[in-house]
Amino acid sequence: MNLFPLTAFAGKRKVAAGNLHAVAQTLKELVTHEPDAQILIFNDDNGQQVDLNLHGSLAEVLQRLPRAPVAVEEAVAPVTPVAPRTAGRPKLGVVAREITLLPRHWEWLATQPGGASVALRKLVEHAQRDNKALDEQRQARETAYRVMSALAGDEAGFEEASRALFAGQRDAFMAQAQTWPADVREHVLRLAQAAWSNG
Repeated sequence: MNLFPLTAFAGKRKVAAGNLHAVAQTLKELVTHEPDAQILIFNDDNGQQVDLNLHGSLAEVLQRLPRAPVAVEEAVAPVTPVAPRTAGRPKLGVVAREITLLPRHWEWLATQPGGASVALRKLVEHAQRDNKALDEQRQARETAYRVMSALAGDEAGFEEASRALFAGQRDAFMAQAQTWPADVREHVLRLAQAAWSNG
Protein backbone atom coordinates (compact mmCIF):
# COMPACT_ATOMS: atom_id res chain seq x y z
CA MET A 1 0.00 0.00 0.00
CA ASN A 2 2.94 2.33 0.52
CA LEU A 3 4.46 1.59 -2.86
CA PHE A 4 2.70 4.19 -5.01
CA PRO A 5 3.49 7.91 -4.79
CA LEU A 6 0.78 10.31 -3.62
CA THR A 7 0.18 14.02 -4.07
CA ALA A 8 -2.22 15.99 -1.87
CA PHE A 9 -3.90 19.32 -2.47
CA ALA A 10 -5.67 21.68 -0.11
CA GLY A 11 -7.98 23.42 -2.53
CA LYS A 12 -5.73 24.40 -5.45
CA ARG A 13 -2.52 24.36 -3.38
CA LYS A 14 -0.17 21.37 -3.40
CA VAL A 15 0.53 20.57 0.24
CA ALA A 16 2.16 17.13 0.31
CA ALA A 17 3.82 14.54 -1.90
CA GLY A 18 5.48 11.21 -1.23
CA ASN A 19 4.52 7.84 0.19
CA LEU A 20 1.37 7.17 2.19
CA HIS A 21 3.04 7.45 5.62
CA ALA A 22 4.77 10.78 4.84
CA VAL A 23 1.67 12.30 3.23
CA ALA A 24 -0.53 11.24 6.16
CA GLN A 25 1.84 12.90 8.64
CA THR A 26 1.96 16.14 6.66
CA LEU A 27 -1.81 16.25 6.19
CA LYS A 28 -2.52 15.55 9.87
CA GLU A 29 -0.33 18.52 10.79
CA LEU A 30 -2.07 20.65 8.16
CA VAL A 31 -5.63 19.89 9.29
CA THR A 32 -4.63 20.52 12.89
CA HIS A 33 -3.81 24.12 11.89
CA GLU A 34 -6.41 24.41 9.09
CA PRO A 35 -9.39 22.26 10.16
CA ASP A 36 -11.55 23.51 7.27
CA ALA A 37 -8.98 22.67 4.57
CA GLN A 38 -10.53 20.83 1.60
CA ILE A 39 -8.07 17.99 1.06
CA LEU A 40 -7.83 15.88 -2.10
CA ILE A 41 -5.25 13.10 -2.33
CA PHE A 42 -4.25 11.45 -5.61
CA ASN A 43 -2.39 8.29 -6.53
CA ASP A 44 0.23 9.59 -8.99
CA ASP A 45 0.33 6.25 -10.85
CA ASN A 46 -3.28 6.38 -12.05
CA GLY A 47 -4.84 9.67 -10.90
CA GLN A 48 -7.36 7.94 -8.65
CA GLN A 49 -8.34 9.72 -5.45
CA VAL A 50 -7.25 8.19 -2.16
CA ASP A 51 -9.21 8.54 1.08
CA LEU A 52 -7.42 8.99 4.39
CA ASN A 53 -9.12 9.27 7.76
CA LEU A 54 -7.32 12.19 9.43
CA HIS A 55 -9.44 12.27 12.60
CA GLY A 56 -7.85 11.67 15.99
CA SER A 57 -4.23 11.93 17.03
CA LEU A 58 -1.29 11.47 14.67
CA ALA A 59 -0.65 8.05 16.23
CA GLU A 60 -4.27 7.04 15.52
CA VAL A 61 -4.06 8.31 11.93
CA LEU A 62 -0.86 6.33 11.32
CA GLN A 63 -2.28 3.25 13.06
CA ARG A 64 -5.23 3.24 10.63
CA LEU A 65 -3.05 3.34 7.52
CA PRO A 66 -3.29 0.17 5.45
CA ARG A 67 -0.33 -2.13 5.80
CA ALA A 68 1.43 -3.78 2.88
CA PRO A 69 -0.33 -7.14 2.47
CA VAL A 70 2.85 -9.07 1.64
CA ALA A 71 4.55 -8.03 4.87
CA VAL A 72 1.55 -9.17 6.91
CA GLU A 73 1.37 -12.52 5.13
CA GLU A 74 5.08 -13.08 5.59
CA ALA A 75 4.76 -12.35 9.30
CA VAL A 76 1.93 -14.83 9.96
CA ALA A 77 2.14 -17.36 7.11
CA PRO A 78 2.65 -20.90 8.34
CA VAL A 79 5.46 -22.94 6.85
CA THR A 80 4.02 -25.20 4.17
CA PRO A 81 5.79 -28.28 2.85
CA VAL A 82 6.83 -28.24 -0.78
CA ALA A 83 4.57 -30.48 -2.84
CA PRO A 84 6.34 -33.14 -4.86
CA ARG A 85 6.69 -32.34 -8.55
CA THR A 86 4.13 -34.15 -10.66
CA ALA A 87 4.03 -34.94 -14.35
CA GLY A 88 2.40 -32.46 -16.70
CA ARG A 89 2.69 -28.80 -17.53
CA PRO A 90 4.18 -26.44 -14.93
CA LYS A 91 1.81 -23.92 -13.38
CA LEU A 92 2.45 -20.55 -15.04
CA GLY A 93 -0.19 -18.52 -13.27
CA VAL A 94 -2.57 -19.14 -16.16
CA VAL A 95 -6.09 -17.80 -15.66
CA ALA A 96 -8.86 -19.40 -17.70
CA ARG A 97 -11.40 -16.88 -19.02
CA GLU A 98 -13.88 -16.96 -21.84
CA ILE A 99 -13.25 -15.08 -25.06
CA THR A 100 -15.45 -14.79 -28.12
CA LEU A 101 -14.00 -15.06 -31.61
CA LEU A 102 -15.42 -15.54 -35.07
CA PRO A 103 -15.21 -19.04 -36.60
CA ARG A 104 -12.43 -17.97 -38.99
CA HIS A 105 -10.34 -16.83 -35.99
CA TRP A 106 -10.75 -20.22 -34.30
CA GLU A 107 -9.84 -21.94 -37.56
CA TRP A 108 -6.64 -19.89 -37.86
CA LEU A 109 -5.74 -20.49 -34.20
CA ALA A 110 -6.19 -24.25 -34.66
CA THR A 111 -3.44 -24.24 -37.30
CA GLN A 112 -0.88 -22.50 -35.09
CA PRO A 113 1.95 -24.41 -33.39
CA GLY A 114 1.07 -25.10 -29.77
CA GLY A 115 -2.64 -24.52 -30.29
CA ALA A 116 -4.94 -21.61 -29.58
CA SER A 117 -3.69 -20.74 -26.07
CA VAL A 118 -0.04 -20.48 -27.10
CA ALA A 119 -0.91 -18.45 -30.21
CA LEU A 120 -3.12 -16.05 -28.23
CA ARG A 121 -0.44 -15.53 -25.57
CA LYS A 122 2.12 -14.76 -28.28
CA LEU A 123 -0.26 -12.29 -29.97
CA VAL A 124 -0.92 -10.50 -26.67
CA GLU A 125 2.80 -10.31 -25.85
CA HIS A 126 3.60 -8.91 -29.30
CA ALA A 127 0.79 -6.35 -28.99
CA GLN A 128 2.00 -5.31 -25.53
CA ARG A 129 5.55 -4.84 -26.81
CA ASP A 130 4.55 -3.12 -30.06
CA ASN A 131 2.05 -0.78 -28.37
CA LYS A 132 4.10 0.02 -25.27
CA ALA A 133 4.62 3.69 -26.18
CA LEU A 134 0.98 4.18 -27.16
CA ASP A 135 -0.22 2.46 -23.99
CA GLU A 136 2.02 4.69 -21.85
CA GLN A 137 0.73 7.74 -23.70
CA ARG A 138 -2.91 6.71 -23.17
CA GLN A 139 -2.33 5.94 -19.49
CA ALA A 140 -0.61 9.30 -18.93
CA ARG A 141 -3.53 11.11 -20.56
CA GLU A 142 -6.10 9.28 -18.47
CA THR A 143 -4.13 9.83 -15.26
CA ALA A 144 -3.69 13.55 -15.93
CA TYR A 145 -7.35 13.91 -16.91
CA ARG A 146 -8.61 12.36 -13.66
CA VAL A 147 -6.56 14.81 -11.63
CA MET A 148 -7.35 17.87 -13.74
CA SER A 149 -11.06 17.05 -13.66
CA ALA A 150 -11.01 17.10 -9.87
CA LEU A 151 -8.75 20.14 -9.49
CA ALA A 152 -9.42 22.26 -12.57
CA GLY A 153 -12.87 21.25 -13.76
CA ASP A 154 -14.14 24.76 -12.94
CA GLU A 155 -11.18 26.58 -14.49
CA ALA A 156 -11.39 28.63 -17.69
CA GLY A 157 -10.36 26.65 -20.74
CA PHE A 158 -10.87 23.25 -19.08
CA GLU A 159 -12.79 21.71 -22.00
CA GLU A 160 -10.30 22.97 -24.58
CA ALA A 161 -7.38 21.82 -22.42
CA SER A 162 -8.98 18.36 -22.14
CA ARG A 163 -9.28 18.09 -25.90
CA ALA A 164 -5.66 19.18 -26.32
CA LEU A 165 -4.52 16.64 -23.72
CA PHE A 166 -6.23 13.74 -25.49
CA ALA A 167 -4.97 14.98 -28.86
CA GLY A 168 -1.42 15.01 -27.47
CA GLN A 169 -0.99 18.73 -28.20
CA ARG A 170 1.14 20.18 -25.41
CA ASP A 171 1.28 23.75 -26.76
CA ALA A 172 -2.50 23.92 -27.13
CA PHE A 173 -2.90 22.50 -23.63
CA MET A 174 -0.51 25.09 -22.19
CA ALA A 175 -2.34 27.92 -23.93
CA GLN A 176 -5.57 26.92 -22.16
CA ALA A 177 -4.03 26.05 -18.77
CA GLN A 178 -1.85 29.16 -18.50
CA THR A 179 -4.24 30.93 -16.12
CA TRP A 180 -4.80 27.91 -13.87
CA PRO A 181 -3.30 27.88 -10.36
CA ALA A 182 0.40 27.12 -10.74
CA ASP A 183 0.42 24.03 -8.47
CA VAL A 184 -2.47 22.47 -10.38
CA ARG A 185 -1.00 23.23 -13.80
CA GLU A 186 2.47 21.96 -12.90
CA HIS A 187 1.17 18.75 -11.33
CA VAL A 188 -1.04 17.94 -14.32
CA LEU A 189 1.89 18.63 -16.66
CA ARG A 190 4.11 16.30 -14.65
CA LEU A 191 1.52 13.50 -14.83
CA ALA A 192 1.06 14.12 -18.56
CA GLN A 193 4.75 13.97 -19.49
CA ALA A 194 4.29 10.83 -21.62
CA ALA A 195 1.01 12.07 -23.11
CA TRP A 196 2.30 14.42 -25.77
CA SER A 197 2.48 13.24 -29.38
CA ASN A 198 5.72 15.15 -30.01
CA GLY A 199 7.49 13.47 -27.06
